[in-house]
Amino acid sequence: MQHGVGSPLPPPPQPGHGPAAGWSQAGHHPGAHPGPGPAGPPPPAPGFAGPPGPSGPAPHAPAPPAPHQPAPHAPPPVVPQPAPQQSPQPPSRDTTGHVQLPPGGPVAMPSPPPAAGTADATATTLAVLLIGPAGAGKTSVAKYWADQRRVPTAHISLDDVREWVRSGFADPQSGWNDHSEAQYRLARRTCGFAARNFLANGISCILDDAVFPDRPVVGLGGWKRHVGPGLLPVVLLPGLEIVLERNAERSGNRRLTDEEVARIHGRMAGWYGSGLPIIDNSQMDVPTTARVLDDVLARSIASPPQW
Repeated sequence: MQHGVGSPLPPPPQPGHGPAAGWSQAGHHPGAHPGPGPAGPPPPAPGFAGPPGPSGPAPHAPAPPAPHQPAPHAPPPVVPQPAPQQSPQPPSRDTTGHVQLPPGGPVAMPSPPPAAGTADATATTLAVLLIGPAGAGKTSVAKYWADQRRVPTAHISLDDVREWVRSGFADPQSGWNDHSEAQYRLARRTCGFAARNFLANGISCILDDAVFPDRPVVGLGGWKRHVGPGLLPVVLLPGLEIVLERNAERSGNRRLTDEEVARIHGRMAGWYGSGLPIIDNSQMDVPTTARVLDDVLARSIASPPQW
């Protein structure tokens, strides 16, 4: 007799066995020993370990074949993996943002024009050094020349950069000493770096300074080291009377004594015979001097001066 649902009933008790001895194991495990009777115990449940016998647990019976294949398990949900983070690329040591840093080497001489043509100094990226005594008009000419060019051009004045020093400024008019010498050298080096920085980004520049021919290592040689052999030096050297008149119109520490002006002008006369181009702008206004400067630069591009 069996219930309509649930597990099969246990077999009737046999002699020598208690009424419940081994019932739960006998009804579900192949290791139980059923007693004699008209009907054997129900088939063992697969995978159930019975009570251990004298020599250890009974071996497992092979599981009967399943009448049908169970439904395949659904694959585990795919967890999206985070994208691997790329290590940031270090910025090039030649750029900061979109600004190109000046090259390590000096500025080279601009390429000469084809043999059949003449260089257009107004449309060429140039580095110009305008030399002259106090009162020669260097700053006025340099500013006008930079304003009128067809390509971007910067004006860098050594005196302006030198006067960035406020506290502790060594004014040469109070006497030339180691401090004023050091500040001049520092200003020239700062101007040289600024010039190379502009040129590296396609901007021409014109620098002005009172460079003395009798100090080539400190003066012209220093500019050549700071900017490069591509720097084109041009000397503005009007007559002494003109220089004295223009100096008298100055104010502040830019105005020198007549004696100092005459002494500087006399030293500047050493540029004659140096091979550098010289413009005597005694009878020229600023626009005319700027046009003459363009002509001189065009010749310097075609035939660079030896300096």
